[in-house]
Amino acid sequence: MTMIWAGIDAGKTHHHCVAINEDGRRLLSRRVANDEPDLLELLTDVLALGETVAWGIDLADGGAALAIAVLVNHAQPVHYISGRAIHRASESYRGEGKTDARDA
Repeated sequence: MTMIWAGIDAGKTHHHCVAINEDGRRLLSRRVANDEPDLLELLTDVLALGETVAWGIDLADGGAALAIAVLVNHAQPVHYISGRAIHRASESYRGEGKTDARDA
C-alpha cells in the first residue's frame, strides 16, 4: 500500500498543498484557489499519487472551511495541525526562509 501525506497551508483566498510519499520525497507542490472546482481537482490529483492519503491542515475553520468540507465529503482523513506544532517543525529549517510550501 502506498501512503501519501498531504499538508495544506490554508489561507483566505488561496491554499498551498504539498504531498510527500513514505520516503519524504515531494510528489506535488501547488497553490490552489479556495474554490470548490480547484479543490476537487487538487483532491483528484493527490489521490492519483497513492492508495492512501492522510491530510493535514493548519486551520480548523474560517478560510479552511471549504477545503475541510471537500475532504470530509470525500471520506478523506483530515488532521488539524496546530500553529504551535507547525512553529516547532519550522525550527528544523531555520535559515531556509518561510514559505507556504514549507508550512504545508
